[in-house]
Amino acid sequence: MKGLWYKIIEGMTRVLGAWLFAVVSRVIAAGYFLFSKNVKESNRFYGILYPQKGRCYHRLCSFRQYQNFTTIHYDRFLARHGNATTFSSQGWGKLEEVVQERGAVLLMSHLGNWEIAAQLLRQQESDLKLLLYMGVKEKEGVEGLQKEQLQKSGVKIIGVERDGGSPFDAVEGIRFLQEGGLVSMTGDILWRSDQKSLTVDFLGGTARIPEAPYVFAMVSGAPIFCFFSFRNAKNSYEFSLADPMYIRCRNRGERKQLIQEAAQNYADLLSKQLRAHALEWYHFGRFVD
Repeated sequence: MKGLWYKIIEGMTRVLGAWLFAVVSRVIAAGYFLFSKNVKESNRFYGILYPQKGRCYHRLCSFRQYQNFTTIHYDRFLARHGNATTFSSQGWGKLEEVVQERGAVLLMSHLGNWEIAAQLLRQQESDLKLLLYMGVKEKEGVEGLQKEQLQKSGVKIIGVERDGGSPFDAVEGIRFLQEGGLVSMTGDILWRSDQKSLTVDFLGGTARIPEAPYVFAMVSGAPIFCFFSFRNAKNSYEFSLADPMYIRCRNRGERKQLIQEAAQNYADLLSKQLRAHALEWYHFGRFVD
């Protein structure tokens, strides 16, 4: 949904009720399923994930994927209009222990709803320093509203342009970590064709993922937490944080190996979570080769 249409639907929903937002968003999602070129890639992805199933099953998964994506917008709408969002968490204590001494890299994925997670993290810890690196699109529409809402909640955002980011953006992130803040970075999307990446084994094939989160962790000394947020009911979520990963190199020769091992560990965790929450995979581009 584009920004203007989103605002129109939101205004109508205030008068007629939240059901209208849910219905309209699902109709729009059905339209994308019927006409978007990305559906072919979703079908291919579910074919890789469920090789024993037929094409009809893969298309059904793709349809449900597009429909489930509407819950991100729906829960955002509810949160904007005073509906409390609840959550439970696993592994939060591990993060609290580390943050008291140093910062940490939160490695998020397009599996589940990372936006709601960022807002709820701030609600749970009002003094938590949180920085998000987010890609910048030419016509942001709803994404622009999304970033605006995150900033209002106290989350600091650094936009990464498609034609390359400023070196000062990286310096700011490293400094943020060293001052005890949390830096959130995406672990499963390459924003630029020339972006430094790592190749990992994934679902019987390979995938390319960003190298930056692991370099940030190595340079700053901060741990990496793989963070997942899944919807278990309307406006209710479950957070999961894996054990912290440290990249501590004794010499230059170890850097490449340790970074690769950490990246593969993330890929294995993502694969495990994906099999448990397959229909909350909101990565609509090509990922597995």
